[in-house]
Amino acid sequence: MGIHAVSVMLEALNRDAQHATIAKFIQNELDAEREKVALLHQQGSQQAELLREQGAQQFELLRHQQAAAGGSTRMHRPETLKIDISKYRGVQEDSLLRWFVELDDAIRARRIDDGDMQVAFAQSNLAGRAKTWALGLKLHDPYAFGSLEVFKSRLRQTFEPPRAEFRARTELLKLKQGKRDVHAYAQHIRHLTSCISSNPVDEHTLVSVFMQGLADGPVKTHLFRLELDSLEQAISIAEQEDFSLRQARASSTSYRQPRRYDNGGPEPMELCYVESEKARSTGSRSCRDATDVKRHDTTLASVVLLVQCLATLGVVTVHP
Repeated sequence: MGIHAVSVMLEALNRDAQHATIAKFIQNELDAEREKVALLHQQGSQQAELLREQGAQQFELLRHQQAAAGGSTRMHRPETLKIDISKYRGVQEDSLLRWFVELDDAIRARRIDDGDMQVAFAQSNLAGRAKTWALGLKLHDPYAFGSLEVFKSRLRQTFEPPRAEFRARTELLKLKQGKRDVHAYAQHIRHLTSCISSNPVDEHTLVSVFMQGLADGPVKTHLFRLELDSLEQAISIAEQEDFSLRQARASSTSYRQPRRYDNGGPEPMELCYVESEKARSTGSRSCRDATDVKRHDTTLASVVLLVQCLATLGVVTVHP
């Protein structure tokens, strides 16, 4: 119904009827709007409740996912192993290369992946001159050690003896076993080989040096009968052969229980015991004879001295 139609209807009514009609119309419109608002409020409440339930479900799902992820992380997280290494002091007795090996093993066991943490861990295992040197560089330049490789390089340049690889190569080529056992000789060759890193010696040369340096004996003879491809193979065979020889010597010189004989038969004579008793008796007799001769010489000298004294006093006369 348009505005013109409403005006025509109101003109036909008196003033009070018009007011009543207008009031009723307004009331109807207000009721209709209230119903719409109530319906919208109800729908909004339902939507809000639905959204709240969906949010709670999403939260629970996310919490379960995080818990599962955390459990799997704790389950599959690799274990770390705390390994203590020796302190490097920067003196001649300390081997820098061996300290580097210990450092790398400890870093891998502790699973230290950050470069700064690796450098800090390496610095914490310095002592003496080496620690003073590292702290001095850090005070001068806080970023002196950009990585672990830079730290190793500068430490090697400072504390490694000059021309260390040349010295190690020279000592390796003229190395001999001497009075050492095979294991100590092999360990020395391993150490010298590890000191040559920039231009390492090939395996066949190492095998030749090891075999030539061995002391003459069954071990060396046995190795020269074989075709060896690596130093470790030669060392392993040499140590096994040396161990077998030492075991054979030990078993040959060990105590052997004497054989038992029946009581009815004659007991065999131990010739070695008879010979030892004979030698002991002969030695005792010779010692007694020597003692008697010495005593006789002492008595004769005393008699001669007494006669000389009496002749000096004129008591006796000595004829030539």
